[in-house]
Amino acid sequence: MERLFVAGFVLLLAVSFAQAKQRPPTFDENFSVMWADDHVQTTGENGSLVQLMLDSNSGSAFSTIKKYLFGFISMNLKLVPGDSAGVVTAYYLSSETDNRDELDFEFLGNRSGQPYTLQTNVYSNGKGEREQRLMLWFDPSQDFHAYSFLWNKHHIVFYVDKTPVRVHRLTSATQDVFPSKQPMRLISSIWNADGWATRGGKEKIDWSGAPFVASYAEFAVDGCDEGDAACLANTSSHWWDGPSSWELSVQEEQALGVVRSKFLIYDYCLDTNRNPSPPTECSVNPK
Repeated sequence: MERLFVAGFVLLLAVSFAQAKQRPPTFDENFSVMWADDHVQTTGENGSLVQLMLDSNSGSAFSTIKKYLFGFISMNLKLVPGDSAGVVTAYYLSSETDNRDELDFEFLGNRSGQPYTLQTNVYSNGKGEREQRLMLWFDPSQDFHAYSFLWNKHHIVFYVDKTPVRVHRLTSATQDVFPSKQPMRLISSIWNADGWATRGGKEKIDWSGAPFVASYAEFAVDGCDEGDAACLANTSSHWWDGPSSWELSVQEEQALGVVRSKFLIYDYCLDTNRNPSPPTECSVNPK
């Protein structure tokens, strides 16, 4: 079982004093650069702060070396400040297979002064098109915020800081559209998406503001490594798949309701043009 703490991360995890005193692993021990090494910078103790850059020549990306199957995975992000129209910062779990499973946070940039749009998506067995979009209620470029996945054998919860913003549930009716068999690694990238990201592609990147920089810190994972049969056979003995993690708490249900009522701007379940009959999972996931 993987239990890793970087820079004293404590969100939702019970960390012993001894664990907190361990030397934080280096960037190279946890991650590898996927493309554009010269657009990825690490600073701080053991490379604890990572920056991805986008300019007119290239974007950039990194991923975890390991893959995980179930657990709690989190990282703090500070997004591109100022005029970020057309820029997408993607932060997601992916099996990287032809029939991929994937859980997405995608941050869609905007003109200066306009709020960021957060798009989430769930792929199962190669099929996605389960987008939800919401306007963030804070400026994610001014400070670091935690973006986390709780993934167990009952549901998947997307968190912004400690607030749940999306739930994807596993039931007998939804087992075919619930990622549960393919280990996934954490990937993040920054790239040019001005063909669609901001106002449907009407707003293009202003390259005079390049390089565009997204920053990352405090990676944390508590979950099963790929191939760890003992961990996978006993997931319910871990906090992230114990009974208290099978459902949202009353307070979390209320917080999710506020997010959906005040900040949700698109839900594929409600898009009758795309889905005249709502997909099966829409009947069991929060409305």
